[in-house]
Amino acid sequence: MLASMQPAELKLAMDELGYSTQTALARAIGVDRSTVSLWLDGRIGVPRPIAKLVRLLILHHGPTEREST
Repeated sequence: MLASMQPAELKLAMDELGYSTQTALARAIGVDRSTVSLWLDGRIGVPRPIAKLVRLLILHHGPTEREST
C-alpha cells in the first residue's frame, strides 16, 4: 500500500508552510519529532488523516512570503 503522502511532498509542504525543522512541524500537527523524521526518511508512511491535515493547512495558509516575492 502506498503512503498517502510521499516524503518529498511532505518536505515541500513543510517549506510551503514555513516549518524549517521537524520539531516545528511536529508541534504544529501534534506528533513527536521522531515520527516526522520517520515520515521524511520514508521508513513509515504518513497516515491519511495527517496528509489531509497538512494539505488543508497549505490551502488555509496559502503560499509563504518567500513564494509571493
